[in-house]
Amino acid sequence: MTPCQKLKKMKNIFKNKWVLLIIVLIVGIIIGKLISPSVTDEAKESEHQHIEESEHQIWTCSMHPQIRMDKSGKCPICGMDLILADDNNQAASDPNEVSMTEEAMKLAAIQIMVVEKSKPEKEIRLLGKIKPDERLLNTQAVHIPGRIEKLYVNFTGEKIVKGQKIAKIYSPELVTAQKELFESIKSKTTYPELYQASKNKLKLWKLNDNQIEAIENKGEVVQEIDVLADYSGIVMKRNVELGDYVKEGTPLFDLADLSKVWVMFEAYETDLPWIHEGDKISFTINGEPRNTYNGRVNYIDPFVDAKTRITNIRVEVTNSQLKLLPEMYANGIIQADLKGVKNEIIIPKSAVLWTGKRAVVYVKVPNREMTSFVYREIILGEDVGEFYVVKNGLEEGEEIAVNGVFRIDASAQLSSKKSMMNPTGGKVATGGHNGMDMGGEDDNEKRNMSGMDMENEVMIDKSKIPTKFKSQLGTVVSSYLLLKEKLTNDNANIQTDVKAIQKSLKTVDMSLVMEDAHNEWMKALNSLNKALKLLEKAVNIEEQRNHFLTISKSLSDAVQKLGVQMEGENTLYIEHCPMANENNGGYWLSLEKEIKNPYFGKKMLKCGEVKATIKTN
Repeated sequence: MTPCQKLKKMKNIFKNKWVLLIIVLIVGIIIGKLISPSVTDEAKESEHQHIEESEHQIWTCSMHPQIRMDKSGKCPICGMDLILADDNNQAASDPNEVSMTEEAMKLAAIQIMVVEKSKPEKEIRLLGKIKPDERLLNTQAVHIPGRIEKLYVNFTGEKIVKGQKIAKIYSPELVTAQKELFESIKSKTTYPELYQASKNKLKLWKLNDNQIEAIENKGEVVQEIDVLADYSGIVMKRNVELGDYVKEGTPLFDLADLSKVWVMFEAYETDLPWIHEGDKISFTINGEPRNTYNGRVNYIDPFVDAKTRITNIRVEVTNSQLKLLPEMYANGIIQADLKGVKNEIIIPKSAVLWTGKRAVVYVKVPNREMTSFVYREIILGEDVGEFYVVKNGLEEGEEIAVNGVFRIDASAQLSSKKSMMNPTGGKVATGGHNGMDMGGEDDNEKRNMSGMDMENEVMIDKSKIPTKFKSQLGTVVSSYLLLKEKLTNDNANIQTDVKAIQKSLKTVDMSLVMEDAHNEWMKALNSLNKALKLLEKAVNIEEQRNHFLTISKSLSDAVQKLGVQMEGENTLYIEHCPMANENNGGYWLSLEKEIKNPYFGKKMLKCGEVKATIKTN
């Protein structure tokens, strides 16, 4: 076959479409084999990297950041779906930043505010009493020596008007003075000076011109003379009885003019920078709670009581209708401000975490895709009611967390970042699930954990606890005090008192307190109920006192952290005996500062000391 014939035959073969299809398929297989190793390697490498990243992911709970799991699932505490920990989602430029998802922010009820400057103002509430104006207190004395023959004023509280007859007196000296007057009248024209001297002697005994003129007109000696009031006022005290012999200057009555009164308010030394002479004050009295009185502070006592740490604030009030009676209680309010201070940075108390000497806030980091906060220590100034003045550490325009701050701090602590309890950052021992009984702890570990002082880890603002809850807690304390009194008197018949405490505990509405405060009360309630059940079964007073230790500790912790309000009381004392509980010490609550030990009774009644005081109103 010639070359031309071969070329012509090949052209005919390529014109066949099946032949072309087979050729393309073969070429494709060859190319695929050439590039497939690199693609496979990349896929394997990507898959390995994905698996490696998954192995390092940490899953946590939005409500319980102490939960740290290496895989997704349910929270062992609340059953919620776990989410990726914040430290997986965002790499912060500051290693101490705490990042939170939008869902976590909502579940933790975290709120943010912009730091602003304003004039520090504060509502100061003061408790006081009505007192007589000391400048209007007088003593009605007798000016003639003699014997009281009659009293025209017979009881305390009687009102006296100046010039009114208050007593009748017989005086031998007065009889002699009248005789001298009659003798001087005879030589009146010859010796007028002698006559005038006799009259002046009677005037010095506080006889007025009408009385002297009546004696002269009668022309005979008057055996008894009326004593007239020198002042107007209310009788506060009667000092004489009918028939008493009195000397010149003897006090007959103590009088108080109540047309003006003082309202003496008690102010703590921490409130003194806010109170100044001339400040307006409004107050009510318990006898007329619907009426509001107004006045001004006109005197501040320059001394602070060494024991109570209070000073007296005086307000003068006109009392023409005599509605303000001495010893009435008054509740005053001053809308105060710091003099000379116009613009200061003020933040809510809920934004601040206290750690002994340090005050901590969490500042929002700007320009982050995910909300982030960073730990910052600040210096606080004056207490402004629900707010604090910030002296240093914050700038106007910055944003801080004002609610849910403790949850941010907990997340920071568990992520080994700067936090309230770990200000330097770095790894810390978290103790598993941070105090929760997960069923894997031995008895010794539980005892050690229960003995730790965890008070600083729970930051509760007592001013935000509802008054209703504090009053209900006060009812529990009142029932407790009756039980304590019986143990003090070595009386083991306490079944009625135990039931009274149990009943009062049921009246406490736990829904009134939220978050950390709710948890604290639930912890105290569980402890109290367990101890009360054991107390019911106690067979002797020693066993009763042993369970009373637990009740006292739980209740004293609750009132310290949550506050308490008791009608008619001002101070609740927390007292301690170092010899109780086999020399481990024991606490109890009391309304009396005087020590009366419930753990030893009459054997060592005075053993103990006051450790703390709590205001109850």
